Amino acid sequence: MRKSGQMYTLTEKIKKAVTEEGIASLPDKAIRYLKRAGKEREFQQQKSRVYRDILFISGCNENLPHPHRYRVLHQMEQLQAGGYTCDSVYFEEISISMVRCYSAFIIFRCPLTDKLSGFVQKAKLLHKPVWYDVDDLVIDTVYTDQIPWLSSMNELERNAYDENVRRMGKMLSLCDAAITTTKALAEELKKYVPEVLINRNCASDEMLGLSEKALAEKKRTSSRIVLGYFSGSSTHLDDFELILPVLSCIMKKYETVNMLIMGIMDMPSELEEFGDRIHRVEFMDYRKLPEWIASVDINLAPLNDTIFNRAKSENKWTEAALVQVVTVASRLGAFQEKIRDGIDGILCGSQQEWFERLCDLVEHPVKRAEIADNAYQRCRRECVTLMNSTNLCEWVKEHMTRCCGFILPALSISGGIRVALTHAEMLYEEGAQISLFLLDGEDEWYKDKACVFPVLSADQEKMQGQLDLAVATMWNTVDFLDHSAKIRKKIYLVQNYEVEFYPPGSPYRIPAAATYGKNDRIFYLTISKWCVKWLKDQYHVDAEYIPNGIFPDQYHAHRRKMSGKIRILIEGDCNAKHKNVDESFAVVERLDPEEFEIWYMSYNGTPKDWYRVDRFLHQIPYEQTPDVYAECDILLKTSLLESFSYPPLEMMASGGFVVAVLNDGNQEYLEGEKNCLLYARGDIEQAINNIFRLKNDAKLRDTLYQGGLETVKKRSWDIIRPKVLEKYLGK
Repeated sequence: MRKSGQMYTLTEKIKKAVTEEGIASLPDKAIRYLKRAGKEREFQQQKSRVYRDILFISGCNENLPHPHRYRVLHQMEQLQAGGYTCDSVYFEEISISMVRCYSAFIIFRCPLTDKLSGFVQKAKLLHKPVWYDVDDLVIDTVYTDQIPWLSSMNELERNAYDENVRRMGKMLSLCDAAITTTKALAEELKKYVPEVLINRNCASDEMLGLSEKALAEKKRTSSRIVLGYFSGSSTHLDDFELILPVLSCIMKKYETVNMLIMGIMDMPSELEEFGDRIHRVEFMDYRKLPEWIASVDINLAPLNDTIFNRAKSENKWTEAALVQVVTVASRLGAFQEKIRDGIDGILCGSQQEWFERLCDLVEHPVKRAEIADNAYQRCRRECVTLMNSTNLCEWVKEHMTRCCGFILPALSISGGIRVALTHAEMLYEEGAQISLFLLDGEDEWYKDKACVFPVLSADQEKMQGQLDLAVATMWNTVDFLDHSAKIRKKIYLVQNYEVEFYPPGSPYRIPAAATYGKNDRIFYLTISKWCVKWLKDQYHVDAEYIPNGIFPDQYHAHRRKMSGKIRILIEGDCNAKHKNVDESFAVVERLDPEEFEIWYMSYNGTPKDWYRVDRFLHQIPYEQTPDVYAECDILLKTSLLESFSYPPLEMMASGGFVVAVLNDGNQEYLEGEKNCLLYARGDIEQAINNIFRLKNDAKLRDTLYQGGLETVKKRSWDIIRPKVLEKYLGK
């Protein structure tokens, strides 16, 4: 029997929890999982159509809140201060659809999972960068084996811990670069990824506000001096033991010295005799932490000298500095990098040095105050998110792939949309990430043989991320460009005089015309020389010209024998007046059904009652149209208004023949008697005559066949591609 998705996942998690943590862990874990599952559905529903810049994928949950706060929430604040929009999600709550909605991803302390592996592969396929953030050396057991506390685990717990560490290392190795907190950590990470950014931990604006409040309410005592030790996690127990003999001596020497110990820790035997002078508190909400740190006089930050500890951050110094408390720390790693010894903190090595320098601070309150104030002033300038966002934002900008958006009315494949998608594919092949923004439709992905593009809503409120380049095509998509401040370069790809798509009096004619008026914020491109002319003559707009092209290899060029019944193809929406499809059927109505078979291909319109149609091809997928052309002998194309008329070029690519009315959209490449036969609009007799000339004149057919293939060769996208890239990218 097939299990439902959520219940199956919960069952698997129960098995894992029992194996790794025992039966007692089940109630809390089950409740947390179900809460997360609900949040996941809500998150996916809310975010699945909103485009933002960066998604943080966090491996830490409520059981390990401090790393998540510093490396996810605080870095989000830094990026937001630089103009980037961000979201965060717990790594077990991601879905593949989320990869559509962001330009880059920062994976924080996540182990490799099948879901994450697939997510990263998809992101890379879309040219979206993936960076790994880690603030401890929890990426290889070579490092974590140096943590003495881990030896207290039983075999099952240790195996689970080590496997998680190994999987974090594997996840790191899949990423394009790493972001971390210290020089020592960066040096080790360079063994796994080609590039590492050091973005030191910073206090958030909220933390600064909480610290200022705690500082304002800080109470001074003249008799007591309080030493504070604020443990981050169980891994710090061995570090505290480093200075226990020193603390015992200090408390024996100075009866006014008290201690505050926060965190998971039993009373050390060395300090039991001072129990009445030691106050212990459990972990608490970080919002209360500043007032507790502010309540002490000296902040203690001992570390054993291991490569694992040398990679740790200076958070304890920062948090104490913001409430004007002096920190005494081990002389290694980030403390040594950041603290100016004797100026804004105290650094110690041997136990003797710890004892002497603590005694000095206990005995000299003015010195304590001076060092604490120096630390406060420096942290206020350098160690808060809003004052320290530029480097991270500049690095992200430098390492972000070019973000391009194409705004389309829908994904129904018309010639104009096909052109825009071809341009998008060329930019993608140059390494750009492409997003399609639709005015209409619920699609999440656009797929063809060459590539896959994410699809998002063109709702202006849902466009919250930055785009280096955005391209509007069709008049009703231009408003998206005009009203977005998040787009660096705005391009309007004009493919026709769309005013004439609507009858006089239509409410769409005026807004369509308005998009052609000179707009200094928008760069105009067009795919037809005649569009360049009317834009200049009528609207005084200087538009750049990009030739339209074709992929010859997609067509099956072969000579037509013109023996037996001849097959004529008519193409176009008969409901669109400018397509002039009625005239095509007026021509074939005069042809003998025994000699000529009529195929009609249309994406939107359906045959009128009086049309003679032997086969109707409705909404044929674009990739199947070359087969249609290959099966027909003659294309009869009578359109009056085209930006660029593709069907004649496609028929030539298949080796077939074209009888057409000349219009602005096909005169760029149609040459009568050389690659096609032309007739004047409304001259039915001339059209019929041209069809019979093709049937009866083998020499003419040979000339048109050769001329058609030569025209197609000149119009190959491979030849035109450099011109397209030059207009979009300046190449």
